[in-house]
Amino acid sequence: MNVKTQLAVALLAACSALSLAGCATEYIIATTDGRMITTNEKPELDDETGMLHYEDEAGRDQQIKQDDVKQMIER
Repeated sequence: MNVKTQLAVALLAACSALSLAGCATEYIIATTDGRMITTNEKPELDDETGMLHYEDEAGRDQQIKQDDVKQMIER
């Protein structure tokens, strides 16, 4: 490979890595009983049930009552 091709490949790899890192936004949910829950993505509220749906650190789908959430912070 010539230098231009190597540079293009390196630039493409760097851009790909940065774009993937930008997608991984964690949120911290502070509950009224003092627990701190880390999520892998932004929790979504189900208006019908009043439950907040999120994916935990292990990748499992979880839910918590909106009334049990004291604060939610983007990390």
